[in-house]
Amino acid sequence: MIKTTPKQARRAGFTLVEVLIVVVILGILAATVLPQFTSTNDDARESVLVQDLQTLRSQIQLYKFQHQGKFPANGSTDPDDFRDALLLSSDKNGTTGAVGTKPLGPYLIGSLPPNPYTGGRGVMIVADVPGTTPDETAKDGTEIVGWIYNPATGEIKGNNSGNAANGSKLEAL
Repeated sequence: MIKTTPKQARRAGFTLVEVLIVVVILGILAATVLPQFTSTNDDARESVLVQDLQTLRSQIQLYKFQHQGKFPANGSTDPDDFRDALLLSSDKNGTTGAVGTKPLGPYLIGSLPPNPYTGGRGVMIVADVPGTTPDETAKDGTEIVGWIYNPATGEIKGNNSGNAANGSKLEAL
């Protein structure tokens, strides 16, 4: 057995001051690192929004090309007509039917993508997309509005307020 003197026994642990110094250092590191993770999360949501808008816009243009220059839900103010035009099959006149029963479409599978900021898949039909102020509490039936769409021009944007990483408005993406 090894004998220890009282002086040696006292030096075996950490002092309260040493522990507090370590806690303060860890707190400083956490305060420095955590905002970077928050920024990364915002960047990811913005990236998903840009990707979803590109997908929606390209499918709207494909629909227009295949339907004699008409955009989905052309002449309609019903969000269901927009969803049906993109999610169901249709003929060149825009008449929709179950998937596989018409020669064209579907342009999206399953449902519209959720807006990464609001989680909403709903659509607000408007006459002026750039002039429409986002309302993140708006509903399309029971669904939160994720997208703002003009069937006369084919313009679509996210139903988002706030700024993107580059300082531009999210609604302008």
